[in-house]
Amino acid sequence: MSKKSPVVAVVDDDPRLLESLEDLLESAGHVVRSFPSAEALLVNGLSDLDVLITDIGMPGLSGLELRDLVEKDRPDLPVILITGRHEIADRLRAGGVSRLFCKPFDGPALLEAIGSALPDVETGER
Repeated sequence: MSKKSPVVAVVDDDPRLLESLEDLLESAGHVVRSFPSAEALLVNGLSDLDVLITDIGMPGLSGLELRDLVEKDRPDLPVILITGRHEIADRLRAGGVSRLFCKPFDGPALLEAIGSALPDVETGER
């Protein structure tokens, strides 16, 4: 019996970052769905996702607004935030946000955060 690869959605308006994250996540065995905006992700839906990675600062719907919508529709979906603005990251960390990475971030640390966010295959717990 084969194990299903986790599906990770990545939302960022920077096409170079999307491509880099696709390469990193696919090399770790994840199925990747990339979106240039929060709106594009929402049009495609959240139902088959295992983890969401989103940039905070994007035109249109921000990553924080997207996270809030996801928490209402899919409270079980782990959301990892990324930002290039360190002052925003410092403020969010002070407010208790733990799944947050500043650009440029360490690829192995991001993969570790994804792994810990995924439910255990045996128990279904995170």
